[in-house]
Amino acid sequence: MRCPFCQNEDSQVKDSRPTEDGAAIRRRRQCDRCGSRFTTFERVQLRDLIVLKRSGRRVPFDRDKLARSLQVALRKRPIEPEQIEQMISGIVRKLESSGESEITSETIGEMVMDALANLDPVAYVRYASVYRDFKETSDFADFIEEAGKPKRGAKGD
Repeated sequence: MRCPFCQNEDSQVKDSRPTEDGAAIRRRRQCDRCGSRFTTFERVQLRDLIVLKRSGRRVPFDRDKLARSLQVALRKRPIEPEQIEQMISGIVRKLESSGESEITSETIGEMVMDALANLDPVAYVRYASVYRDFKETSDFADFIEEAGKPKRGAKGD
């Protein structure tokens, strides 16, 4: 494994353990050259996923890109890193087990929105503002009002 600090190709595993949800192995490593320590995660990948973008382009699914977008939405929110990792693992597991090798970016966005709605309302609105491309403050108000309404088919409809 390449050291993220000095780019050396050799490192030693100092500790390995499963993550809380058991979906990955967390490894603490130490670089043989500079002595820096870093963490890696090893996960099972069921299939290679391709994301169909709105523009029509096809790009490989990037778990790290999903994680970065969630980090932005969840910045300065009282959410533990383990909760974020569990959410990401859950989304990826659903995508991989869907049976489809090509997934639309809209499908991924809606899965993220659903997960954030259940985790943190502020992060949910933050993510929605980018995902749904809010242009004015009224877009926020309209979204929040709509989010507060019961969904069709819910009890009381």
